[in-house]
Amino acid sequence: MPRTEPFEDVVTAHGATVLRVCRAVVGPVDAEDAWSETFLAALRAWPRLDADANVEAWLVTIAHRKAIDLVRKDARSTPTDHLPDRPARQGDPHDHDPDLWRALAGLTDRQRQAVAYHHLAGLPHAEVAAILGSTPAAARRACADGIAALRRTYPLLAEEDPHD
Repeated sequence: MPRTEPFEDVVTAHGATVLRVCRAVVGPVDAEDAWSETFLAALRAWPRLDADANVEAWLVTIAHRKAIDLVRKDARSTPTDHLPDRPARQGDPHDHDPDLWRALAGLTDRQRQAVAYHHLAGLPHAEVAAILGSTPAAARRACADGIAALRRTYPLLAEEDPHD
């Protein structure tokens, strides 16, 4: 049975989570592109989504694929001597923590994705594993290793009690 709720409600309910996931996976520069591509793809597929599907997990799966596409596209880019001007960042100017992005960039792709999907999107390890194409145990391990690395490299996490 197809979905009956308006797609705008889905964007309102899950947009912030998808943006946080995109930022964690591709970084702050490409996050808005990944977010836009995610919701464009989701809008096209929305009428065919089963009514009992987990919408948040579905959106994170799409965001994962769009993030991979962006990373691949960037890897194929040809360097130039002159970089074009970038528009000013919009939104909360305090939203960008360079130390956090540096720490996240130091993780492996698998760890960064597992941490983002589990801790930012709140997906269980079984759903993270389905997105990553691995087992729940492997997703749990990647997530734990990622958090351990972040505790070593990101000052604010290093101050937290790991048993909280």
